[in-house]
Amino acid sequence: MSNAAQAAKITEQSGFIAALDQSGGSTPKALGLYGVTADAYTNDAEMFDLIHAMRRRIIKSPAFTGDKVAGAILFEMTMDRDIDGTPTAQYLWNERGVVPFLKTDKGLEDEEDGVQLMKPMPDLDALLSRAVDKGIFGTKMRSVINHANTKGIKAIVAQQFAIGRQIIGHGLVPIIEPEININMADKAQAENMLRDAILAELAVLPSDQKIMLKLTLPETANQYQALCEHPQVLRVVALSGGYSRAEANARLCQNTGVVASFSRALTEGLSAQQTDAEFDATLAQTIGEIYDASIAG
Repeated sequence: MSNAAQAAKITEQSGFIAALDQSGGSTPKALGLYGVTADAYTNDAEMFDLIHAMRRRIIKSPAFTGDKVAGAILFEMTMDRDIDGTPTAQYLWNERGVVPFLKTDKGLEDEEDGVQLMKPMPDLDALLSRAVDKGIFGTKMRSVINHANTKGIKAIVAQQFAIGRQIIGHGLVPIIEPEININMADKAQAENMLRDAILAELAVLPSDQKIMLKLTLPETANQYQALCEHPQVLRVVALSGGYSRAEANARLCQNTGVVASFSRALTEGLSAQQTDAEFDATLAQTIGEIYDASIAG
């Protein structure tokens, strides 16, 4: 598997990153939106079988190819499972032309200084070694900003970059995701603080090290242009963050060089009860709309 070919696809192609990485905490909601209610499973193992079936259906859909989907972020259990007898990450790249990423964080700490840092990841090195063996190209880790607090935002970015350097040490590309809560009254102010904190960390990152960024769609168009143009940033992608797909796409169009990395907005409208034809048609329309918004900026 060629890291160079995958890096070129992520850097140069206009396709977006599909987020298929719902973890244990968010899986019941994701299944519920998909039309699978809690009475359909009796334990976590059955629940994860059902979410894997949903992801497999998405990945195998005719519209889910590298033509418009540049990459996909997987949950650890998805990485460890197969599609038609092939490990998921290898299937994505070899059969669909989609670059595989892995969600690595273990959830959020309680809020302090207006932010929620990531919980400790004591087994990260072992997970990263497995990811390399499985054919993963990069990782994603999420923390959350709830208030425009300079101290908190600097802390959240420092933690992301510290762990990012650990990930780079395994030959993987980290997607750094300090999500900004879209319901904040001082969201625009927090976005200024976040941009400046990221630029400060990039200034001391060794020049041969590359990252990606996953950021909440901003209040000001092209808020993160300096990050998009930074030589050590392979790509800036945007999360939908609770916006509807229509709102997320409209905001995405206003940000040059930023492409989508949607989760809930990607699966919006999909249902376990749909026929394959209905499912594929819905997903094809969704992928087309998100792709068009990604290249419109």
